[in-house]
Amino acid sequence: MKKIIIVNGPNLNLLGEREKNQYGSFTLKDIEKNCKKFGEKNNLDINLYQSNIEGEIVEKIQNSRKNQNGLIINAGGYTHTSVAIHDALKIIKIPIIELHISNIYNREDFRHKSLISKIANGVICGFGAHGYIMALEAMKKFLDK
Repeated sequence: MKKIIIVNGPNLNLLGEREKNQYGSFTLKDIEKNCKKFGEKNNLDINLYQSNIEGEIVEKIQNSRKNQNGLIINAGGYTHTSVAIHDALKIIKIPIIELHISNIYNREDFRHKSLISKIANGVICGFGAHGYIMALEAMKKFLDK
């Protein structure tokens, strides 16, 4: 069974409460439930992780190089600022998909720059919570090659 980790960054623990016009009313628990269900149907072991702390995210990424087959990351605000997360992602030799719930290109200018995109195998943004399932479908294709 292939293992996929989904790493979520700061403030994603507040989905369902924050900026509903931008993110909708679903929660991170709703996303986790949908991702786990997708994993069960597709023989994938899906693990979700969320932290508001940059160093904890870096450690999770580093540890993933040894025990995961693929990594999906929604780094939240760290997408645009974290050289440390960028560097950790460069180290791992598994497929990486960058994910955003909102369309970062329809938002403030500072959100248009990602420090992750050049490392990722693909980027998904603007599809709301369904983007997580889209990312899992894409990762499954990467892993089935």
